[in-house]
Amino acid sequence: MDIEELLPQQQPDGEKNSKKVSPLVSLEKDLELYKESIKEISEEIIVEGLSDYPIFVAHQHTVSIGEMILNKDELNTNWTIQASMFEEFVEKGIIKPELKELFLKNYKKPGDFMCVFVIVPDGANFIYYPYETKG
Repeated sequence: MDIEELLPQQQPDGEKNSKKVSPLVSLEKDLELYKESIKEISEEIIVEGLSDYPIFVAHQHTVSIGEMILNKDELNTNWTIQASMFEEFVEKGIIKPELKELFLKNYKKPGDFMCVFVIVPDGANFIYYPYETKG
């Protein structure tokens, strides 16, 4: 899944056609800013043998998974990022045992993409954000 797939379709607001800006627009800006740090941490997780499947949690509130690596308040950004891994997601029941193989089959190459679990008020989902962006 790419970040564009998580962006909600713009819908009229009843009395006026004001467009609500998705919080994921600010997430994309923050991921651009954070991507070098996230890639380094991803490589460390793999090299140290902690996991072959790093997962980064992006949130704007408090969550109890992973370890905080980039704090939005300290960095004056919109999103906090925590480092985790596939194994912790399975242990905490976020990835159900029957879906482990499907997740691993769809997991993109960690040298090219960061796997981000995005938590927003409406729910949460996995996205893959490229370290190298076209343009």
